[in-house]
Amino acid sequence: MFELPENLPVSDLTVGAVLTGLGLIISFLVWRHRGAASGVRGVAWSLVPLSVALLGLMGVVWEFVRGVVGVLTGLLISPFVWAGVILAGLAVVLYVASGVMRSRGVGTGSRAGKAKDTGKDADGKGAGEAAAGPGATAPQVGPAQGKKAAPADDLSDFGDIEELLRKRGID
Repeated sequence: MFELPENLPVSDLTVGAVLTGLGLIISFLVWRHRGAASGVRGVAWSLVPLSVALLGLMGVVWEFVRGVVGVLTGLLISPFVWAGVILAGLAVVLYVASGVMRSRGVGTGSRAGKAKDTGKDADGKGAGEAAAGPGATAPQVGPAQGKKAAPADDLSDFGDIEELLRKRGID
């Protein structure tokens, strides 16, 4: 397995200076191709390695890099880690799929909730059928007298819109 040395093989200040120099060269090229704003931003990021070295934090950064490299090399070799990655991917896919299902209204209600909406209980009997005897008549289900029945589809009823347009004088 690939393993980085515990300590940097050169001075912290040398590593910081070299990385800052490379960053400044790249920032100069970016400045010429993309403009001053991108170049100044590149210069700002280029000064970070030298400041880390001068603060004495290069050892901390090196330990972080070693940890990341260790995890990545462990990912490539260990089947248990790959199983974890696959399970995490499956969790993300299921979460996204549930969001799509919710947005389309698929699988959001329970069977009891749907039965209540249709006026039937969980056994499929209407509200009046269970309480009334065999000879009794079931209560009338439907719109009250004097009111228009609601359309089955919201898109199929343009009567209200047409009426509003007629009021405004638009045909």
